[in-house]
Amino acid sequence: MRDLERQVAIRLEELTKTFGDVVANDSISLEVRCGEILALLGENGSGKTTLMNMIAGIYYPDGGRIYVNDEPVDIRSPRDSLALGIGMIHQHFKLVDVLSAAENIVLGLHEPGRYDLKSVCARVQQIADKYGFELDPVKKIYEMSVSEKQTVEIIKVLYRGADILILDEPTAVLTPQETDKLFRILRAMRDDGKAIIIITHKLQEVLSLSDRVSVLRKGKYVGTVDTKDATAQSLTDMMVGQATVLNIDRPEPHDTVELLRVNGLTVVDKNGVKKLDDVSFEVYGGEILGIAGIAGCGQKELLEAIAGLQKVHSGTIEYMPPDSAVCQLVGQDPATIQDMGVRLSFVPEDRLGMGLVGNMDMIGNMMLRSFKKGHWGLTDRKAPERLAARVRDELEIVTPGLTTPVRRMSGGNVQKVLVGREIAASPRVLMTAYAVRGLDINTSYTIYHLLNEQKEKGVAVIYVGEDLDVLLELCDRILVLCGGQVSGMLDGRTATKEQVGLLMTTLGRKEDADHA
Repeated sequence: MRDLERQVAIRLEELTKTFGDVVANDSISLEVRCGEILALLGENGSGKTTLMNMIAGIYYPDGGRIYVNDEPVDIRSPRDSLALGIGMIHQHFKLVDVLSAAENIVLGLHEPGRYDLKSVCARVQQIADKYGFELDPVKKIYEMSVSEKQTVEIIKVLYRGADILILDEPTAVLTPQETDKLFRILRAMRDDGKAIIIITHKLQEVLSLSDRVSVLRKGKYVGTVDTKDATAQSLTDMMVGQATVLNIDRPEPHDTVELLRVNGLTVVDKNGVKKLDDVSFEVYGGEILGIAGIAGCGQKELLEAIAGLQKVHSGTIEYMPPDSAVCQLVGQDPATIQDMGVRLSFVPEDRLGMGLVGNMDMIGNMMLRSFKKGHWGLTDRKAPERLAARVRDELEIVTPGLTTPVRRMSGGNVQKVLVGREIAASPRVLMTAYAVRGLDINTSYTIYHLLNEQKEKGVAVIYVGEDLDVLLELCDRILVLCGGQVSGMLDGRTATKEQVGLLMTTLGRKEDADHA
């Protein structure tokens, strides 16, 4: 293993990539060794994904060279990349749902001889056994959990002979138990001599998994450090370029009042599948209620039902302001809910699909909440323009101008626009779905601070998140969903990741979680 550790699997030399006037990667040089896990860190827009996409053959560099096993290579397509033993596992899986695991793994391959599913399954099982994967080769993708789908994607590149693996946000939608299992497998692959690169924003995972960490900032290479010599604080300072305070405040709730009551909520999709099943809970002003659950457990449907975007099969949703009558939200659309005087803001998961209009500028997107205030068919642009300027200045949004389409902004700045607009509406209930997904640590802490500010003002904040460390540090209570049902309600100050993780996967076993 010592020889492997000294052998360089892939080396980048002065790699450069531009998009118009934007320099995404500026003469970046770094190396990845055989038998190591290298974590790639950087703020949103720092160039991490662009750099990996050049290695994976999705982009072609404008300058510089790539060396694989000390040989200069020309990577013009993902096929070229795979031929060199490089495989990338993307955050959004590229699988055919109606096919089995084995069929997806060999899809697109041109192997000699007659296609033999039995021999394919045997080879897939051999790879799974070697590294400790748990996978049924004949199981259909649509029957699989997120963790199983990720396993298929990893085995797919291993089946094709990959010795260099790139994983983009590999734990974004995994439970703590699934994350631990993935880490054991990645370590086994590293010990077998594989070179592994992970892109992640979760610093604790970087510290527990990687051997070295490379940091990018604004398209430039900052440096590489041994993980054993690094801390969350030192890595953050490298990413940001200055000392940054890393702590999430959690002020004690005070003068709490019940603002929202959900009772027996059931949502059925168009195929007759229950997405939510008899869900009941209360939300209080002056607290942050976290919603935990693996992907597809009903979090999206829950928030959309409250916002009037999801048809409800049965149950009630009551908005209970202390200064006016109770409002029943079930059966009302978003416009009617607003007309009823319900002060509800929603930051959806789909930022540029449901939240903002990508081709519109900041001013236009601010107007989406106030277009009814115009007169004689004309809309008032002065107030939205003032609001856009205030949101830009207060949240330090990086944009060429207020009239620049939001689709040209980085993901972090788009999210700031959306959160800023919804908070500016002075809500009594603020719902956020994956508010910091894919955001760098600096922007994430800005969002946490904004949510705590709303809590201090007496707003009821509902926070759906996938990072359990953040949920446990930010939220006052945590509602856990499993299979569309409530499996537990925990105190955010005393709960553990193990308790939450168990409730996320084991319905009706709260007594087990209590002992976790």
